[in-house]
Amino acid sequence: MAGVAGLTGSAGCLGGGGGGGTNAITYGVISPMTGPYGGLAVGQRNGAELAIKHVNENDDLDVEITGVYEDTEADPSTGRRKAQSVVEQDGASYIMGAISSSVALALNEFAADNEVIYNPGGAAVPITGSNCNEWVFRAETNTAQMAEAVSDFTAENLGTNVWFHIADYAYGESVMSRVEKRMKDGHDINVVGRSRSQLGSTNFNSYISQIANSDADVAVLGMTGGDLINFVKQAASQGLKQDVNLMSPTMTFSVVRGALGEAAYGTYGGVRYLPSLETGDNQTFVEAYRSEYDADPDNFARAAYMSIRMTARGIAEADSTDPAEVKDVLPGLEMDSILGPNQFRDCDHQAMNPVWPGELVAPESGSGPAAVELGEMIDGADALPPCADLGCNL
Repeated sequence: MAGVAGLTGSAGCLGGGGGGGTNAITYGVISPMTGPYGGLAVGQRNGAELAIKHVNENDDLDVEITGVYEDTEADPSTGRRKAQSVVEQDGASYIMGAISSSVALALNEFAADNEVIYNPGGAAVPITGSNCNEWVFRAETNTAQMAEAVSDFTAENLGTNVWFHIADYAYGESVMSRVEKRMKDGHDINVVGRSRSQLGSTNFNSYISQIANSDADVAVLGMTGGDLINFVKQAASQGLKQDVNLMSPTMTFSVVRGALGEAAYGTYGGVRYLPSLETGDNQTFVEAYRSEYDADPDNFARAAYMSIRMTARGIAEADSTDPAEVKDVLPGLEMDSILGPNQFRDCDHQAMNPVWPGELVAPESGSGPAAVELGEMIDGADALPPCADLGCNL
């Protein structure tokens, strides 16, 4: 493949990696192929498969990856059991996956207990915050970074009377905590209400009525996947969008926009990733993904691809497959990525990704999924609060 070397950097950027023979590893990719995140997991698995293909085809890296794949079913105990299977039965010493932050937190513990490197697909702050450990390296953009993207924008453009509605699990709580904290930093906001629904709920009418009958200018939704899709569809059908702005850090996800259609028009979200971004080598990645899967990559494909590619760079730099050696090389290792120059920050192992606010608008022609109008980019170094503020110092 022409250009594959460009996807993973040149030998001159890899320091002492390469050495003698190929560094061969097994990567366990454990995604929630069934359950409430099944629609999001397809992209995650595709991104991981493409990353493995590109790493294997790049002679400069001298890394050979065998991928093994399992289904977490979006359940923490199942996720841990599947991680144990790929490590003990398949010989994996590197794992990537989960979308539910509750599953990712369980896999954090598993990685530390078993001394394997883990790349989480969940976004809750504690994964690389209060529950961080030296074996976890996250390329997914976390909720503190997204709070930086949406909080000023929301307070300055959408209103200061805020209702928080979240899915009642780790990710939802993280969104509410971080966005509220960040909005109160420099803005006089009034939290007029809070509500929580069970993860996987399908009927949100009572919550929508509460919000409609409040003084809220804006509802911040700490939800994703089917929960967010069902909520916004019902909110649109009940006319809530006419009186209350709807903001969710995950509103711009392609699967959400695709499912919502016109119901998403006039809502707002944070942007972790779009195929149209002109950052790093994203356009080369998009072209390769389209060629492989006849579709555009979404954020979950992007995060999986970055996770494995960035970790492979650490293996090449260490010239070792031993996770104990690689984990000492990866922190602070500067490298190119889809989102531009990047690194796993040395104090918490969180990738320093840029973020954007976005408005969902009707496409230029016809109907269909909403387009995203990007706000001003917030650089990766500015989007991340200090590690001490997030509860981690490695």
